[in-house]
Amino acid sequence: MNSLTIETETQLEELLSEPTAEVIETLGRLPGDILFLGVAGKMGPTLARMARRASDASGMSRRIIGVSRFSAPGSQEGLAAHGVETIPCDLLNEAELDKLPDAPHVFYLAGKKFGSTGDEATTWLMNAYLPALVAKRYRSSRIVAFSSGNIYGLVPVSSDGSREEDPPRPVGEYAMSCLARERIFEAFSRSQQTAMALIRLNYACELRYGVVVDLAQKVQSGEPIDLGMGYLNTIWQGDANALALRALEHTATPPTVINLTGPERLSVRTVAERLSQLMNRSVRFLGTEADSALLNDARHGLERLGTLQISADTLIERVAAWVSRGGTSLGKPTHFESRDGVF
Repeated sequence: MNSLTIETETQLEELLSEPTAEVIETLGRLPGDILFLGVAGKMGPTLARMARRASDASGMSRRIIGVSRFSAPGSQEGLAAHGVETIPCDLLNEAELDKLPDAPHVFYLAGKKFGSTGDEATTWLMNAYLPALVAKRYRSSRIVAFSSGNIYGLVPVSSDGSREEDPPRPVGEYAMSCLARERIFEAFSRSQQTAMALIRLNYACELRYGVVVDLAQKVQSGEPIDLGMGYLNTIWQGDANALALRALEHTATPPTVINLTGPERLSVRTVAERLSQLMNRSVRFLGTEADSALLNDARHGLERLGTLQISADTLIERVAAWVSRGGTSLGKPTHFESRDGVF
């Protein structure tokens, strides 16, 4: 499917949830139900759908269960229509958490980022306290927990980016709370011998949100683009879904840490100029590129989990076509340009 054929959200979500042969093989080797905690966010719905499709394709009979408060209208029904069982739950309510079904495989997608400034206490509650509740409740499960590349802090743009063994230097309370989430999971992994993988994800992008979408929308509207955060990594969300599911086979005690993003160090200026060409719009810039940025080296993660299906060039082309047509946006900018950790 090329960029010009992705014209509807139905087509887009079908593509984002299409499993690779490797994902089908992985889930075919792992019997048992899969539980997605915090499934109703940006990534969860297509991740759970991919797990459903891969399980069916492998011939493995299992429940795919999505758990969330489901506050957005239609989010629960959308998952149910594609074979994902749904359970409304406030995960911070221990009585409700305890009633959730057991599952040998658990994905932890819950967390808070945007709106953290001014509501720091809730951010820490979600990102540091809730992991302890989940780790105790699912002590006998494999747990794949999503984290963030923000925990590394800024690195020189001349480098290959932060590697998994680099010491964290989080900037701002959101990034600090993400590191706390990792440390809580690690402590329970060690004390309970719970196998885990921590996925440090940098900027999953599809056509309705993501860093490239943010840039395309600025190009479309004629809004100037700030070059202060001049470089970035990003990954097509369908690839992020596939590689995250494959991480089930890489859980360990203590947790396996995996950087997950695209292999390219992308220039904001170059991406914006390419978008302007594709969209037949002019582009304006503010400032100049700093000598540091939030960059992750994903080479080891890709060696573990597999290759990407979609290149950065294809992602840029798809986003340009979608935004130019007035395609739907989730209205959730990434704020990737923030250099002070304020979200």
